[in-house]
Amino acid sequence: MPQDPMDFEWSYWIEWGRERILWLLAGHLLVSQMSRLLVERYKPWCLMVYGMAACWLLLGIKGFAVILLHAAISFAVAQFQLSLLTWLCSLILLSTLRITAVEETKRKWYNTENEYYLLLFTVSVRCLFCTSFSLEYCWHAPAQKSSHSFPWMLAYVFYYPTFHNGPLMNFDEFSKQMRKQEAFSVKTNLSILIVGIIRIFFWWCLAELMIHLVYIHALYSSALPLESASYWALGGLALAQVLFFYVKYLVLYGVPGLLLQMDGLKPPALPCCVSLMHSFTKMWRLISVKSLTALLICRFTYRYIYVPMGGSQSSLLGTLLSTALTFAFVSYWHGGQSYLWYWGALNWLGVIVENGTKRILSISLIQDLI
Repeated sequence: MPQDPMDFEWSYWIEWGRERILWLLAGHLLVSQMSRLLVERYKPWCLMVYGMAACWLLLGIKGFAVILLHAAISFAVAQFQLSLLTWLCSLILLSTLRITAVEETKRKWYNTENEYYLLLFTVSVRCLFCTSFSLEYCWHAPAQKSSHSFPWMLAYVFYYPTFHNGPLMNFDEFSKQMRKQEAFSVKTNLSILIVGIIRIFFWWCLAELMIHLVYIHALYSSALPLESASYWALGGLALAQVLFFYVKYLVLYGVPGLLLQMDGLKPPALPCCVSLMHSFTKMWRLISVKSLTALLICRFTYRYIYVPMGGSQSSLLGTLLSTALTFAFVSYWHGGQSYLWYWGALNWLGVIVENGTKRILSISLIQDLI
């Protein structure tokens, strides 16, 4: 039975995975386990060199140079230790991905659109990693700057399991865990690997079953079946879409998460099932903590935008502003098209309405009436 061809993200990453990325991830696993077994002290540098070689192989010397240039510029700007300047640099670097002349130049580097998109997706995610390193650099005391050197930035930026599509670990988590030298057990790691592969294979089979039997995205691409469907059917389609989204990211984040475990790191927790959510605010809070996302950057925005701007601990106006900036950045990072700004505005409104209702219901007079 033919599959639903309309989910670009799933088809794209599965195709790249089969062709090259899974083989390169297997290579990373081999290098990682050998370095942990023989030269634990030099493991970050072994993995950095492997990540750079894998980047060069997939994206070519020009793609590799673009990512290295972004890292060098971010590191140079971070030396001023000004968070606002770091953010300005990050937004400028991100905006270069949308300049038509630059896009056309990069397209000429590759034979196919898929190769160009791989560079685009990779550089977008690397921008987040560069920003994370730079902000952590700005926030740390001078005595701690030695642990935020340019080689450590390269080890973080070129760490291959999270290279193309995340998930995101902030730099402090990465460096602290990567420096930690733990006892290495081949037997324990082998059991983790086998169990992890079985779980990911199950999720992959389930996702493939859904995409071959339930043509959710194809239905959404045509107005006629949606106009003729009942409200119950539309609700079922919406639920089916978010459930597929959930299963899809169990696979897309499950694979790098397994490799992080094999490297002795603690991966970001996998998504919570969306069917268990009943609160709009709680959904976003759990996303920020547990990485559910075509919004892989929710962990990022929570730490580097929402909390520094005051978040829920600030005044009402401060909360409104920090929430608005969070959704604005998510919308801009995803491409900044008009529908994304509408999406961000509606999500912001949903969070504000729910929080406002909770504050009203917490008034003693209202509680007495209830």
